[in-house]
Amino acid sequence: MFMRLAATSALAALTGIAAPAYAADLDEIIYAKELPVTQTVEIGSGWYLRGDLGYSARTRGAATSNLIFTPGPTYTATSFNTSSIDSDWSGAVGVGYNFTDYLRSDLTFDYAEGKFNATTAGAADTQRFKQYGFMANAYVDLGTFVGFTPYVGAGAGVTLVEYGALSRDPLGANTSHPGEDSWRFTYALMTGVSYDISKNLKLDLGYRYSKVDDGAQFSYDAASVAAGARGVQAYDNGIEKHEVRAGLRYSLW
Repeated sequence: MFMRLAATSALAALTGIAAPAYAADLDEIIYAKELPVTQTVEIGSGWYLRGDLGYSARTRGAATSNLIFTPGPTYTATSFNTSSIDSDWSGAVGVGYNFTDYLRSDLTFDYAEGKFNATTAGAADTQRFKQYGFMANAYVDLGTFVGFTPYVGAGAGVTLVEYGALSRDPLGANTSHPGEDSWRFTYALMTGVSYDISKNLKLDLGYRYSKVDDGAQFSYDAASVAAGARGVQAYDNGIEKHEVRAGLRYSLW
């Protein structure tokens, strides 16, 4: 009888010890911290395409003088009575990347055409030109408010300026002066605001100031070259524009 009571007491004691331990194990399993879950990484989600149209409200940089050749040789700097340069419409396409919600960058190809007009005593000059620009741009987005995102930006690159032949009409005797082509350093400053049309599409409205370095514009006509004229006859003063631009940006993912 005594042995039976002792065995029963011992079994009860062991059961009492084991129960809390088992409960603790259950608690540890139930309340164990959740293991890390593998997250899907989206590659290329920051890429976008862009297209813009611009209108120059003001274009400056026309040549103000040219060299007149007389056999000898003698080169005399002669000022134009009037001179102007116009370049109204422009366009650009490019590809960019959003590094963060506040910083993005893009590469763009810009195209524009324009016209140079000048007068001297008894003569009128007319010349057309084209611009092909390659720009690297960076922007800081200043935060989005009900779909509107103001921004500021700057860019730098190079522009190929191609001048066509200059037509000079002195007293009805028209002469043609070959145009010059040159690659030139270019910089730009931008500010504006974009609007979220949809998740992937933004409307961009902004202002852009750009400056193309000065360079050769036209050389001497055939008669002057035959008489010994050499070199460039006129240089522009750098093409400077104040543009209003509108465009679209489309996120690829």
